[in-house]
Amino acid sequence: MTTLELKNSLIHQIGEINDESFLTSIKTFIEATTESTIYMTTPEQKLRIKEGLEQIAKGECFTNEQVEMEIDTWLRQR
Repeated sequence: MTTLELKNSLIHQIGEINDESFLTSIKTFIEATTESTIYMTTPEQKLRIKEGLEQIAKGECFTNEQVEMEIDTWLRQR
């Protein structure tokens, strides 16, 4: 089967599916595997990203292990 035939077969099969949850899953998978996704950020989001990167550069952050240890400690106190 050629790539074009495979695409057409998939398009036809997807057209027959009525399960919204399954179709949403397919959409999510396709979006995750395509590299053409462009994320639009607001000026505030850009500012927050810049601030976060500056904090990382200054060492004002925690590793994942540190956060997990903190969560474990907090949960044991409950």
